[in-house]
Amino acid sequence: MARVVIDVMLKAEIHDPQGDAIADSAHRLGYREIRRARQGKRFEVEIDGPADDEALARVAKLAADLLANPVIEEFTVQPG
Repeated sequence: MARVVIDVMLKAEIHDPQGDAIADSAHRLGYREIRRARQGKRFEVEIDGPADDEALARVAKLAADLLANPVIEEFTVQPG
């Protein structure tokens, strides 16, 4: 059994109001060095067998079909 991590983020050109709220709150808490924040989603899935190239490709298909909206989001898949 292996674990695979999928990180989903809004594309850079898509406005992220949650990220803006995080950055604003950080400033109010005194973290003035924070310039920008982006909020995303992380998924961890366990698969049968090793996290080889074929398995990662299959999980990437799952991410494209179910976990990410390809119009506004992008994702990465990696062994975890």
